[in-house]
Amino acid sequence: MTAAARTPYTDRNFKYLLIVPAVATILLVGLFPVIYSLILSFQNVDMMFEDTSFQGAKHYRALIGDARFWESLGHTLLFLVIALPAELILGLAMAYLFLDRMPGRQVFVALLVLPVTISPVVAGATWRLLFDNRFGPINQILGWFSDEPVTILWTIDPSFVYAAILMAEIWQWTPFMFLLLLAALSNVDRSQIEAAELDGAGFWRRFRLVILPAIWPVMAIAILIRALDLFRLFDVVWALTRGGPGTMTETFSIYAYVLGFQQFETSYTAAMSFVVILILVVTITIVLRRMEIER
Repeated sequence: MTAAARTPYTDRNFKYLLIVPAVATILLVGLFPVIYSLILSFQNVDMMFEDTSFQGAKHYRALIGDARFWESLGHTLLFLVIALPAELILGLAMAYLFLDRMPGRQVFVALLVLPVTISPVVAGATWRLLFDNRFGPINQILGWFSDEPVTILWTIDPSFVYAAILMAEIWQWTPFMFLLLLAALSNVDRSQIEAAELDGAGFWRRFRLVILPAIWPVMAIAILIRALDLFRLFDVVWALTRGGPGTMTETFSIYAYVLGFQQFETSYTAAMSFVVILILVVTITIVLRRMEIER
């Protein structure tokens, strides 16, 4: 076989050889922990002893009756269904506000994006100081409007603890939505909007028929990213309440952390994590297929 005949075949294989290290690294980092967790979930490893013999579905059966596990999933979903629409709506409103050119626009956008750059643990600790009953400014400001001292225990009182967590979470991650939606809105064809306006279409009609279809691909990805991030919500809640009072604000991530790294119920935590991984994989697959159908 001549060198000229071998060249196309060699070139085709060479491009695959170039991506082998990257693919192998991704599989090692991403797939190995999942497989190891699956194996571990069928064993009986905890703080007291290490029994690597096959235990069957023992831990999975225990999960069905674990009320705290289902409560933690419920708390996680509650934060998700409230925070995600709030961040989306506020981010879209802010993007519309900064869509037109204005003096100092770049400076204001840069300042608004700053919360995203802060570590969630630091953001949660900062909000805990802001909510402090004695020295926090939030109660003091509320006291100015009510003309009497306000002593709301934001991180302890069950009536206010969810509001405290949601305020901190929405404050930090609304700029993420704002930045993505601002980029999407900036690329919308202005001539289509002007044509719809000349045809007498109002704002909501223009948004529904012209703007929303144009920005939907970016919006859908932003929603998916934030939904996955909210599902693993840990840092802000841990810094503010440690999952309290009691287990009232305990998310799945906090429950898994307590079981796995404080009580060292390793196999049970692995089973719980694998169940959640399956739930997420199924949900993401359905969402992505839905997005493909709509496109």
